[in-house]
Amino acid sequence: MERNREPQPDLSVVRADFEGQPRVQLKFVDAGSLYLTWRWEHAPSQPRAIAMPRELVQPALDELDDAVPSPAGGEDVRSALQRAFAGPLGDPEREAALSSKLAQTLIPFALAAEVNHLLERGLRPHLRVQVSPSLGRVPWEALLVDEGRRMVHEADVSMLPPAGVRNAIGRKVSAYDPAGVVVAVLDPKVPGGMLGRVLREGADSPVAELVRRLGERRRGADPAIGGSIGRGRLRGLLEDADRLLYVGHVSSARHGLDVRLHLSDGADIPGRAEPIGAHRPLAASDLAFGSNDEGPWRMPARVALIACESGGDQRFAEPVGLVSAMVRHGAEHVTATRWTLPTDDGLSAVAGIDEPVFASTVSAIDHAQEQPEPILALAAWQRDQAERWAATGSNAHSPLMWGAFTATWAPAPGQ
Repeated sequence: MERNREPQPDLSVVRADFEGQPRVQLKFVDAGSLYLTWRWEHAPSQPRAIAMPRELVQPALDELDDAVPSPAGGEDVRSALQRAFAGPLGDPEREAALSSKLAQTLIPFALAAEVNHLLERGLRPHLRVQVSPSLGRVPWEALLVDEGRRMVHEADVSMLPPAGVRNAIGRKVSAYDPAGVVVAVLDPKVPGGMLGRVLREGADSPVAELVRRLGERRRGADPAIGGSIGRGRLRGLLEDADRLLYVGHVSSARHGLDVRLHLSDGADIPGRAEPIGAHRPLAASDLAFGSNDEGPWRMPARVALIACESGGDQRFAEPVGLVSAMVRHGAEHVTATRWTLPTDDGLSAVAGIDEPVFASTVSAIDHAQEQPEPILALAAWQRDQAERWAATGSNAHSPLMWGAFTATWAPAPGQ
């Protein structure tokens, strides 16, 4: 990892004899300038800190915001996707320049030197990153940290939930059985017709194959894809589930607890979110606190939310949302997204991509959730996509899709 900026490194902290993987916690704070503290978990009494002047970091962040396909300034989704493909995420050379600029801006020289020292020792570190609101869309895994080397080549990366969430009093991580129940909510039918389908039909679709692979372990809507399921039934199914796979729509809001997941509930169903026409969404606050005096939900150990900006918790001043609600109430591993995802129909219409990129992504994320180490499995898929992007330049492998995904890890308090 290349860097050339103060402070100078002190490598004594990474010369220890490690039992297991070296892990470092990075915590960013917006306070005019951008502040970063980092500490290696084996050496909590030796934290490091740096202040990054806002005028040095903001240009790269602005360029990233212009590059991702999340609608801004009154754009519709199609216009945002067209803008994204016309920008760095649609061109390998420009994307590499942006990813390199972000790495040089956000990774201090001292931290890079510490990571390099571990790599020279044959030790692969795990970076646990707690971002500030201004960094909520940074694709850490995709950062180009050396010639042809992304962060996922050099380190494992996960998002670090706030301490008040992951170490909350009474928090218990749900038990996980690799052969247990998977609640699969795949493109649920939303009343009112305001939200379109995200999955294509077809017996040969990667998602149809996913359903066949899960077999009798699967619970959820019937039919498997595009069926109806409301919050009451979903809550009941999650009571003894080991995994949740949600593929559908998430809409953002003014604050994290109002981020909404869209199921098949009508407007007459009690809930904390305001109805949208004939439909009442399921808000993060419903999961966190319950609605209709039912109390908070129980979450399975592993959750995947494949929906637009489902992992945007830390873009809010109060960094709570869907991911935090799920972590607080039982989830250990949560995979979610940083920005708006294009569907296969959108990719076909805007970029002429006829491969089932979105459907294949759903299958890849589900496969990663099945593995003993979901973070490592997600990183392996992202590395493969990064290498295909570099080798072919095909937009089917652009970071526009794979760079959106982030893994949050929150083991049981005290573990």
